[in-house]
Amino acid sequence: MTHIVVVGSINMDLVTLSPRFVGPGETILGEGFLTTHGGKGANQAVAAARLGAEVTLIGALGDDAFGQQLHDGLASEGIALEHVQRVANCASGTASITVAEGENQIIIVPAANWHVSPAQLAQAEAKIASADALLVQMEIPLETVEATLRLGHRLGVPVILNPAPAQPLQLEWLKLARYVTPNQHELAILLGADSQQDFRELMRRAPCPVVLTRGAEGAWFGDNSEPTHQPSFKVEVVDSTGAGDTFNAALAVFLHEGLPSAVRKACAAAALSVTKLGARGGMPYRRDVEALLARTA
Repeated sequence: MTHIVVVGSINMDLVTLSPRFVGPGETILGEGFLTTHGGKGANQAVAAARLGAEVTLIGALGDDAFGQQLHDGLASEGIALEHVQRVANCASGTASITVAEGENQIIIVPAANWHVSPAQLAQAEAKIASADALLVQMEIPLETVEATLRLGHRLGVPVILNPAPAQPLQLEWLKLARYVTPNQHELAILLGADSQQDFRELMRRAPCPVVLTRGAEGAWFGDNSEPTHQPSFKVEVVDSTGAGDTFNAALAVFLHEGLPSAVRKACAAAALSVTKLGARGGMPYRRDVEALLARTA
């Protein structure tokens, strides 16, 4: 069984359904509200587990009611949680999400996620050394992101860096990643470039191989040569929240099959994820991905 280690955030998502996005100072009537379990690290861990991987999560929760609910939800997915710490006198992370017209806007309060530390990575080194892939995002302290990249590189474990929320990073850090998985806007921020620049040129400027997601267009992947295009799979979009997390998880789970196959399966998994409400509501199981691929072969 493929073993994936995820280093990242755990949040409670507070989701408001709206007919449209509001403007500054405006109040409108919403269509619904729900709480769902989220956080980019937790989402990627859940998606990887549903795709058949053995998953270890490294993260942090508060000692509030949300923390216990989030812990129980992750445990129910079969995810190993021995390296998820509980932070005393601290709230768990939250994400306030507005969903309108198939798109979303998100405000994240990191809270306990800001306590995910390099020391936790050191304690989990044996687990990381045994992993087939290591996933990390940027809803945790940057020093922990750097430590993850350096540790994975030292141990020879492929590190997939999902640079979201995007911010500039030292090029030296990017060189430590096996793959970086931004969208065009995120890649431009990483490189300190103009987001309107042709995405192929941005990919060529990156110091490591890039798997670039472009929503309905699918994904492009490559290094300094002309990138390869993997088209998306046509589905009815209900909620795009969590699509990127599903993509990254699938990329990690199927990476051992080779990059072209992994990107194709990641696009299929991401497409399925947007057909239901909530970051995890549509996250597919391996059988769902295989069925979609069989239908579109």
